[in-house]
Amino acid sequence: MKTATKESSARIQKVWKKFLKKKTDATRNELMEHYLRIVKYTAERLSTRLPDEVDVDDLISAGIFGLMDALDAFDPDRGVKFETYCVPRIRGAILDELRSMDWVPRLVRSRAHKLARATQVLEAQSGETPTERELCKELKLPMKEFRKLQRDARAVGLISLSRKWFETDSNKDVREIDVLEDKASVDPFRVAQRKDIKELVTRGLSRAERLIVVLYYFEEMTMKEIGETLDLSESRVSQMHSAILARLKSQLEKRQKELQTA
Repeated sequence: MKTATKESSARIQKVWKKFLKKKTDATRNELMEHYLRIVKYTAERLSTRLPDEVDVDDLISAGIFGLMDALDAFDPDRGVKFETYCVPRIRGAILDELRSMDWVPRLVRSRAHKLARATQVLEAQSGETPTERELCKELKLPMKEFRKLQRDARAVGLISLSRKWFETDSNKDVREIDVLEDKASVDPFRVAQRKDIKELVTRGLSRAERLIVVLYYFEEMTMKEIGETLDLSESRVSQMHSAILARLKSQLEKRQKELQTA
């Protein structure tokens, strides 16, 4: 086993020498294949702290882009092992992917399923509709979080778009899809305004601080969920959030004074 490991190490060192001399697709692909295990390990470790709806394959795909960036930017003269250097790049690419995901519908759907399953279990046991306290106990949630879960669950509903809305004298009936409000269209002004606000608020913040602001205010995640995403404790996320708000408040007050004296 040790001999095989030494041979593998010697082989990858030769590939590195070729790659650093001339970055060809062949040598890059060979290095990618060799270090793919780090991407998988990082993605799988992060996925254990995320909701079940997050596909680990999506995280691996994002991490591969981080590995590619790390390969292109790596400088062996800095005295850092590539394994150590690439992990933050891979993790950062995965976190960027998480930030861009459409979290709210996925989490809402997950919470609705959990509530439905708990209700079915308790109804099967007692033959009666469970109370809120019984559901809280079954789900192991405090009442405040349970109420939030209830609100989210009410937002989930399925309806057939081919169902008749009403019949007409013509051959074609009016169906749900014919009268459904088009919510796909967006107000370009509001989109631009939202983007400007996001950029203004997150300007000058570190990567972790930007993620906290975006995930909390724009993706509507809880402090606990953000902590699980960033591999931080809930209390640490809360502390960082308070510090960010204090800094933004100070900057705003400073800006207001500058405008008044201008």
